[in-house]
Amino acid sequence: MRIARFSALLCAFALALSAGAFAKVKNEGSFDLAQPATIGSTQLQPGHYKVEWTGASGIVSVDVVQHGKTLATAKGTLKELASKAPYNAVTLKPSSNHSNRIEEIEFNNRKDALVLSGTRAG
Repeated sequence: MRIARFSALLCAFALALSAGAFAKVKNEGSFDLAQPATIGSTQLQPGHYKVEWTGASGIVSVDVVQHGKTLATAKGTLKELASKAPYNAVTLKPSSNHSNRIEEIEFNNRKDALVLSGTRAG
């Protein structure tokens, strides 16, 4: 009886430890802006931001969050990088209204990057 109870406890413990191996990679990251940049009609000021995305690897919905508040939402895609990014990086593209638009975000120690397409204010 003690052996059966011990075996059941050992199996439960092993199962709990292995659950972490099957957990999904979090679909979130962070980035810093050193200068103002836009996503859709929303201008983000220099600062620290969190980005979260949902969807398949093809098209994803991206939320830009600061202090728990969603500031902008965009559609985008995930792009696989040749190697893991060595740090967080934001690629800006000049837009017609003389501001910079966020085009791509790479995340430290990850092989995927977010490429932003159509955007709208959050």
